[in-house]
Amino acid sequence: MRGLHPRNLGWLSYGTLKGDGILIGVNAVGAALQTLYILAYLHYCPRKRVVLLQTATLLGVLLLGYGYFWLLVPDPEGRLQQLGLFCSVFTISMYLSPLADLAKVIQTKSTQCLSYPLTIATLLTSASWCLYGFQLRDPYIMVSNFPGIVTSFIRFWLFWKYPQEQDRNYRLLQT
Repeated sequence: MRGLHPRNLGWLSYGTLKGDGILIGVNAVGAALQTLYILAYLHYCPRKRVVLLQTATLLGVLLLGYGYFWLLVPDPEGRLQQLGLFCSVFTISMYLSPLADLAKVIQTKSTQCLSYPLTIATLLTSASWCLYGFQLRDPYIMVSNFPGIVTSFIRFWLFWKYPQEQDRNYRLLQT
């Protein structure tokens, strides 16, 4: 199940701590959309118990993280640095995750498991956040989004090297 992601809520907390309206706004909308996704998924999912257990576990982990950052790290500057590092690790792992399919793409010489539109969106999003981080001189925002640019170019290279073929089982309807 893909749903509420700690990265999104982490950046929302980071933006709140910094008083950055853009970080707060973007990540509040993201958290709201992810919550709606979870609710819709739960509504249509036949295995509701498993999904509820996963969601409850995630909420428990989020509460532990909240307790750590807001209760056990009393210094606001230290909290900001630790939270920035935490968010950076999650963001970098998100951008690197599509590379898990790299061996499959090279082995099969097919990019069927990669999404071209998602690659374009990742490049634009990560580049925008890098520029925003550069403008703020915020290394946590800037550095954590740079792998998104790199991995997008790696995927573009894979699309060039192994162009997607049309599904051979699909036939156009004759009119």
